[in-house]
Amino acid sequence: MIVTDTEHVDLTTPTGPMRTHIVRPAAQGKYPGIVLYSEIFQVTAPIRRTAAQLAGHGYVVAVPEIYHEYEPLGTVLAYDQAGSDRGNALKTTKPVRAYDDDARAVLAHLASRDDCNGRLGAMGICIGGHLAFRCAMNPEVLGTVCFYATDIHKGGLGLGMSDNSYERAGEIKGELLMVWGRQDPHIPTEGRMKVLNRLNEVGTRLNWHEVNGAHAFLRDEGVRYDPELARSMFGLALELFHRAVAVGSTSVAQSPVIANH
Repeated sequence: MIVTDTEHVDLTTPTGPMRTHIVRPAAQGKYPGIVLYSEIFQVTAPIRRTAAQLAGHGYVVAVPEIYHEYEPLGTVLAYDQAGSDRGNALKTTKPVRAYDDDARAVLAHLASRDDCNGRLGAMGICIGGHLAFRCAMNPEVLGTVCFYATDIHKGGLGLGMSDNSYERAGEIKGELLMVWGRQDPHIPTEGRMKVLNRLNEVGTRLNWHEVNGAHAFLRDEGVRYDPELARSMFGLALELFHRAVAVGSTSVAQSPVIANH
């Protein structure tokens, strides 16, 4: 589908207005909605291209600025050391509760849109993978994709670096796809296995994929980009959204775990 990517809305949250970028099919109609969470750099060009890919397959995609409380609306951090330092500092400055409030605001916006049919999913990359994981705890989220989600295994998100995502994993009732790079130093093998064991323990409707890739292999900018892995894993993301969000049942009842290694 041809898409349009010029729209944004400033959503009300308890911690101030949150700019949220909307990428959607240009054709009129009602489409499922996806919350897309960025890396620590906010809504960069690679994130916009990811949103456009999703929208082109028939989704209204909402991309919130995750650090809206701390940076002027519209801020994009550079893919350099200064941008990385700032993004990582803000990751543990913002309270976890504020991240959760943001998720509810974006989900409510998507559900209220005339071009959205109310069927909702989430996807995220890096810190965004962790935020999508937490977004999936909202019962209206039917399917979620997390690319190399940082800090779940060690509870390191947010102010005080003491999030409860690992403990709350059982609240995820929609179908979940977790994608990891085995050469990613941010989530070592023992960390990934800790998350996998927890998701199996709580009976998550789970798809689990580990690939021989580095952190940020999905980002189509920089030396760690792996176009073949990005293509194949993005295809799995689309399959999940088509199955669980676009055409699946409105029920998110539990079913046996699907763990693919």
